Amino acid sequence: MHVMERFSLAGRVAFVTGARRGLGKAFARALGEAGAKVAISSRDASQGEQAAAELRREGLEVMAVTGDVTSYDDVEAMAAAVESHLGPIDVLVNNAGIVEHKSTLEVSPDGWRSVLSVNLDGVWFCCQVVGKSMVARRRGSIVNIGSISGMVVNRPQWQPAYNASKAAVHQLTRSLAAEWAPCGVRANALALGYVSTDMSPAPTDPEQLRRWVEDVPMRKMATPEEVAPAVVYLASDASSFATGTVLVLDGGYTVV
Repeated sequence: MHVMERFSLAGRVAFVTGARRGLGKAFARALGEAGAKVAISSRDASQGEQAAAELRREGLEVMAVTGDVTSYDDVEAMAAAVESHLGPIDVLVNNAGIVEHKSTLEVSPDGWRSVLSVNLDGVWFCCQVVGKSMVARRRGSIVNIGSISGMVVNRPQWQPAYNASKAAVHQLTRSLAAEWAPCGVRANALALGYVSTDMSPAPTDPEQLRRWVEDVPMRKMATPEEVAPAVVYLASDASSFATGTVLVLDGGYTVV
């Protein structure tokens, strides 16, 4: 097999959560360009369909499903819809996530629960629901979107709930990898550094600019298009011997 053929996702079905914009949409586009049929999820039906339509205009086979990853019933319904329209899910990308920039003493019980519910429970529900089919078919690749915030503490923006949730995602990924490796199912995580999106543009505050950009050896924030190919790598046979890996893409931020 030619090396580039190992990156092909032709004939496979991918499901990306939280993909109506930003990183999720970039991941969906990359998976589609690699040959996969892609389903994207959103809590807003119209915005999800708008994103799917945009990707279809680019020549990709994309469908939108609507649901909340914090609801087990919604996750089951979304997975069933994807399988009904596209076929069994071969690639799961758990991208849906939220953040609350508050210091520890400012975080309310509801704020803590909200972040953990989306960032951790949502990943767990999707892994369990989709993983059941993958294990039964003895094939599949799960890519959980983690963060360098699961490895270091970001400053000066305090976000204890987010940091805790992403550290948990990394460890959950390792746990799934160890348990499901004999079943032909791989699980890896992508730990991203600072990425410039509509939700998280380059900062104008001098202190944040210093931390987010000047402290990065590459002296920049990434774009979604820069990091999306890593999802294709982890989803495809190019990474067939990788499981339990937390792949860091941060411009060198965590090495200094």
